[in-house]
Amino acid sequence: MREALRGLTSRGRWFFGGAAVFAVSALIFGEKDLLRVAILLAALPLLAAAYVGRTRYKLSCSRSLQPHRVQVGGSSRVVLRLQNLSRLPTGTMLLEDRLPYALGSRPRLVLERLGPHQASSVAYTVRADVRGRYEVGPLVVRLTDPFGLCELVRAFPSVDRLTVIPQVVPLPSVRLAGEYAGAGESRARSVAVHGEDDAATREYRYGDDLRRVHWRSTARVGELMVRREEQPWESRATVVLDTRSLAHRGEGPTASFEWAVSAAASVALHLRHNGYKLRLVTDSGIDADAGEGGGEGILLDHLAEVKLSQKGDIARLVDVVKHRTDGGLIIGVFGLITPAEAELLASLRTNGATCLALLIDSTTWLNLPTMAREEADRAHGVAALALLRSGWRVVGIPHGAKLAALWPEAARGSRGFTWRAAMAESVSGGLK
Repeated sequence: MREALRGLTSRGRWFFGGAAVFAVSALIFGEKDLLRVAILLAALPLLAAAYVGRTRYKLSCSRSLQPHRVQVGGSSRVVLRLQNLSRLPTGTMLLEDRLPYALGSRPRLVLERLGPHQASSVAYTVRADVRGRYEVGPLVVRLTDPFGLCELVRAFPSVDRLTVIPQVVPLPSVRLAGEYAGAGESRARSVAVHGEDDAATREYRYGDDLRRVHWRSTARVGELMVRREEQPWESRATVVLDTRSLAHRGEGPTASFEWAVSAAASVALHLRHNGYKLRLVTDSGIDADAGEGGGEGILLDHLAEVKLSQKGDIARLVDVVKHRTDGGLIIGVFGLITPAEAELLASLRTNGATCLALLIDSTTWLNLPTMAREEADRAHGVAALALLRSGWRVVGIPHGAKLAALWPEAARGSRGFTWRAAMAESVSGGLK
């Protein structure tokens, strides 16, 4: 009751003030009717406080998010269900669910009176444009009496978590080299899809012995193919995400890093849906295994919270990738790199691993003067050339690029760079 009295509204306090005025007037003028009015004015706020105070501890609340995990730019519906557990009806209730700034302003909903043991639901929608994991709640309920004389606040401590994952882009189905590595049970499926000859060959890489060229596959595919030293069985892939802050430009949802995170999520889910045993690695310490024991949720939850790293470096990234990686397909989503860092990445091409780099030119996220733009383009070309010479496939990513449109280039070779084509021509000339 004491707490209920502290919840009196301005109107309730004015009633007490009016009661005091009438009581003093009754004493001065000796009018009993004025005293009756004073008693009535004082009784109404007290009754309202007792009414609201009794109802305050007779409510239950539950919250559900539909769904709990949404992509950037998606919406989730939040449903609040309140039930009156008392034998008395409630007054009008004002509901306010606490939300982080990234999910928008706090929703305020009005719920009309609930009868004894009656339940009712209200809903609102949240939209998130920034990745992350956010707490929804706690719910604050403001209870009032029918006359608005008393208002009490109750907070339900329970919270729910909404996970906002990066945007996942559907990718076209293309055949990538490096599908097989190690041993497993996927050999029968792979051979049935691609044929025995294809399963025993791979694309030509700089430095391969020309005596291993498989001419039948070369004629069919249209590019140099060489025999594998052994028949691998298992489809295995590692997706590498560059989280170095120096490698990316831009801010907010349109930054180059957000493009990289979305690309990593899209590639990872595309490969996993195609039967790959998958790992996700970043230089900030994430090493998520999404094989048979893992799942898409593990990858997406990691990518929902990944942030730029101030201390990340390529050497550390290479060390993390080498750990537990034995051949297969390596797809890296990189920002700006130097030729020296490209040389470090060259060491990942071990045990027959096929390496593909989605090389983001993050300087295109900035409006640079003409001279600075030419210098940035030159540096990007030099880094790409260093990767190409080390045997990586390279797909250049400028600002505004669409991953779904660029993905077929991953199977055909390198996009936007002519060094690989020149190398193939020189090799063909030498063979003739």
